[in-house]
Amino acid sequence: MSEAHLPFAVVINGEKIIEHDRGKRLTGLQRRFLDEMDQKMLAEGIRMGSEQIDAPDPLQRAQFIANTLFNALDSDNEALAAACCSYLARRLPDLQQVKAKKENDGATMIELVFDRSFEQAAIEKPVSFVNMKKKLD
Repeated sequence: MSEAHLPFAVVINGEKIIEHDRGKRLTGLQRRFLDEMDQKMLAEGIRMGSEQIDAPDPLQRAQFIANTLFNALDSDNEALAAACCSYLARRLPDLQQVKAKKENDGATMIELVFDRSFEQAAIEKPVSFVNMKKKLD
């Protein structure tokens, strides 16, 4: 499968909530908006937590946009969420998932996944190790 057609999914707490079609062409207006997002981040920098990053690299910009995506989803801002999905899928063609795990304390952990699709991850089985020392006691 070519990189341009790798699946791209947005996952929250293990559930796929958005699947973006990389094969669908963006309009000129949409492509310009993505360019403007990049230009603004490069001109103004980004804030990640308490840290101001004046010259964010592509991965830092992607992390910032992923955070913006989940904030947009939380506030039901569908237009911004769609723009963020397009940005991540187009700017990082090998990105296959953006995963968020909401913690009990209200924090959200966000992970960019490049090495497996949502479908591949769904069939993976975790490996459990038995503590042999405990069994022998």
